[in-house]
Amino acid sequence: MRSVFDKIIDLEGTPSLTKHDQIVQGIINAIDDKIIVQSDPLPSVNKMIAEIGFARETVMKAFRELLSRGIIESQNRRGYFVANVNTNQKIKVALLMFAMDTFQELFYRAFRKELGSNVQMDVFFHHGNIDVFENIINFTKGKYGKYVISPIPHPKTKEILEGIGRQKFIMIDRYEHLDGEFNYVTQEFGDSSYNAFTELLPRIREFNEMIFYHEPGSLVPIEIVQSYLKFVKVNKINGIILPVYTIGSIQKGKIYYTNDNSQLWQIIKDCNEKNYQLGIDVGILSHNDEPVKEIIAGGITTYSTDFSMMGQRAAQAVMNNEAIKEVIPTKLIRRNSL
Repeated sequence: MRSVFDKIIDLEGTPSLTKHDQIVQGIINAIDDKIIVQSDPLPSVNKMIAEIGFARETVMKAFRELLSRGIIESQNRRGYFVANVNTNQKIKVALLMFAMDTFQELFYRAFRKELGSNVQMDVFFHHGNIDVFENIINFTKGKYGKYVISPIPHPKTKEILEGIGRQKFIMIDRYEHLDGEFNYVTQEFGDSSYNAFTELLPRIREFNEMIFYHEPGSLVPIEIVQSYLKFVKVNKINGIILPVYTIGSIQKGKIYYTNDNSQLWQIIKDCNEKNYQLGIDVGILSHNDEPVKEIIAGGITTYSTDFSMMGQRAAQAVMNNEAIKEVIPTKLIRRNSL
């Protein structure tokens, strides 16, 4: 029976292949010809060196490429094994998100579609918990060709992310400062929030108070809070911040602004129960657009980045191994509620 070594040696002298390419393609050919199948072990690095005479770094470079594509896997102290017999697979991607909220699902769907069927993608969620974030990064380190990560605003984040090679890393959604050059496709919260409030100023002045529901310590970016406080001060708006919405507390003449969908739905429910007309008796503003906000209660005014575009651009950067530094614009979407 032919061996993996035979498949590698068969490619000797192929003009278009470097020695590292020869190992990669030889192993792929061995998988395609079912000489080795899923879960089978690969020859050790030392065995490779002894049999084909290539340098250790050449063998390791080939193994690293196959690892990044998800075709092989490394098992601690046991060596390398066939992980996937889909040898057309070009890369293996780890996607680490906050959570699967509806608007983040827009990112996910666009990202998944743009990657195509020959890319293995594993999805992880950290829910804003720095310990979970760190555990996921440590667990996945070295197992993927690309890491697409939504970071947490936390003092430990920079240190945790230092363990991922910059050429493999793309930051998404929130921007967190890291030393040196790195790739990102993110949104902006400070100026975009202030600009949205300012564009709505004539309508806001039609109401006697604007209430922003923000619980200290929540995942809402602090830049939004700062922009709100600046806006109400500069424009002499009667604006306050409360930690949570109290069920049944809705009153005419007020604008209710929340980034929490569970509070948003309760506010709309209370409006319905009191027969308040949105946009006339009560104003509502929400952050992060999603399809349901276009439909519910005649339409909820939002300001939002385009999460589908963010997902598409991040995936394109992955597939093209592209250097990218892009901030997806935020737009005000005016509807019935304000």
